[in-house]
This record gives sequence, C-alpha cells and structure tokens, in this order.
Amino acid sequence: MDWTMKLATAALFLGLTMVVTRDEDEGDMCLYEALSDTDAVLCKGLEVFYPELGNIGCMFVPDCNNYRQKITHWAEPIVKFPGALEGATYILVMVDPDAPSRSSPKAQFWRHWLVTDIKGIDIKKGKLQGQELSPYQPPSPPAKTGFHRYQFFIYLQEGKNISLHSKENKTRASWKMDKFLNRFHLSEPEASTQFMTQNYQDSPNYQTPGTGSSEPRDKPK
Repeated sequence: MDWTMKLATAALFLGLTMVVTRDEDEGDMCLYEALSDTDAVLCKGLEVFYPELGNIGCMFVPDCNNYRQKITHWAEPIVKFPGALEGATYILVMVDPDAPSRSSPKAQFWRHWLVTDIKGIDIKKGKLQGQELSPYQPPSPPAKTGFHRYQFFIYLQEGKNISLHSKENKTRASWKMDKFLNRFHLSEPEASTQFMTQNYQDSPNYQTPGTGSSEPRDKPK
C-alpha cells in the first residue's frame, strides 16, 4: 500500500512538473491579474465572456497570446446577468470613461455598445437579443494612453421607449451618459462590471515591426 501511494505521488508530481516546464518552454505563461479594490467596486453581478479568455470581468486582459490585440477584433462578448428577473426588460450600456486616456478623459464617455429591450429570461442565460441603438465596437485603446477601463452596466428598462438623439448618433465620443440616464429616469444599475486593457503595442514584450504601425489614426477609443 505504501509503495503504491509513493509511486502514484511521484507520477502526479512528474506530470505537474512536465506541464509547468512545457508552458515555460513555450512562453505560454498567462497571468490573470485582478483589478485593484478601487476599480473592483464596480464589479457587481455581471459576467462578460470573450473567446479564449472566459469571464474577463474585474480583470486585466492578460499580456500574453496576443489577447490585447485579439480583443480589438473579436465580435461582441457574451454578457450574462444571472440575477436578472425573467419577466423584466433591461438595457445594456458599454462605455470607455478613459477616452482618450484616464489621465485626460476629454472624450468621456466613448459609447461602445447600447442595447435596449433585452428580456430578463435571455440575459439571465447569456443571450443578448434586443434593439441595438449602438452596435458593438471592440476596445481599441490608442497607443501610449495607458490602461483603459471598459465598463458594462445593466439598467432596468421598465417599459420605457429608449432612444438616442440625432446629435448623439453622430458620434460615439463625449457621450453625456449622465444626461441620457436622467432623460429616461434610469437610476442605479442592476448589475455592472469592467475590465482593463491597453494598446498591445505598449506591452514590454511587443517588438515594433520594421514597417511601423498599421493602426488607423482615427481608430475609435
């Protein structure tokens, strides 16, 4: 019995060692870092899932596997609100409050996504079927502007007919989110979360190509 247990323990240790060694050899170590306590205050009951990353709520997008570049091209994430009331209707808002940078947010808020008429029974399961007033626009923080917060809010719609003014529809930058909320008497969000990322070219592991950056100058924040 003792000999069998020792052999099993040795095999398990060897397997774990091989996994760690393989990851280190391939440079595939990914660090999932949680947001600071200050930024984590916003994380309340909402889950946001991206391909390969899983639920990125309350986390930094890892600086590995080109995730910070991939997220600028991925389609909209799965947004799940487990606490949703099945008979209720909700509004989803996604914004970047740090446009063009957190230290100088002159274009706050950048509206990345706005969806209304979402049924509680759907978003409870991660299905986002509603009216898109602003189609999803992936995070694209400009180079040398530091980390940006990408915030998601869920509001109870309560039968209101939600719309954007023509002026609001002309641009996503400098959106007066507080005025929008007040206009439709939307109080505190039912759920919220955020994640943070920065331009992939600002990574210490990024090697500048000889041809220079291919990012368009007017790419959204």
